[in-house]
Amino acid sequence: MISPSASRVRIRRMMKLVEESAGVGELMLNGQVLRQVGYRISRYQGVVEGSGLPIPGLHRIEGSIDFDPGTDSAGLTGAALTLRLQDGRVLGITLVGNEGRIFSEGHGPMRCFCC
Repeated sequence: MISPSASRVRIRRMMKLVEESAGVGELMLNGQVLRQVGYRISRYQGVVEGSGLPIPGLHRIEGSIDFDPGTDSAGLTGAALTLRLQDGRVLGITLVGNEGRIFSEGHGPMRCFCC
């Protein structure tokens, strides 16, 4: 008899770059605009290796915003922030360092506001 775990098909996944964007947007915390920031983002979509089919709900956003640790609050690091892009789209992001590096992973109301 084959165990249920042995019969599972292992799906290999990878991340594919689907968009790069740069511009000036609004950095927000709890719906309040903190200030305008320059940004550069790369958006990756999870895909099934071999077929290239997208995996719904699997994405990652990496990039940076203009951030000056001398004038910007250190309390923003790790906070659930929102970035309104120049084209009007809104992304949930996390500031992951004093250099302005941003990161977001996943999908849904806590990560993006597209659906």
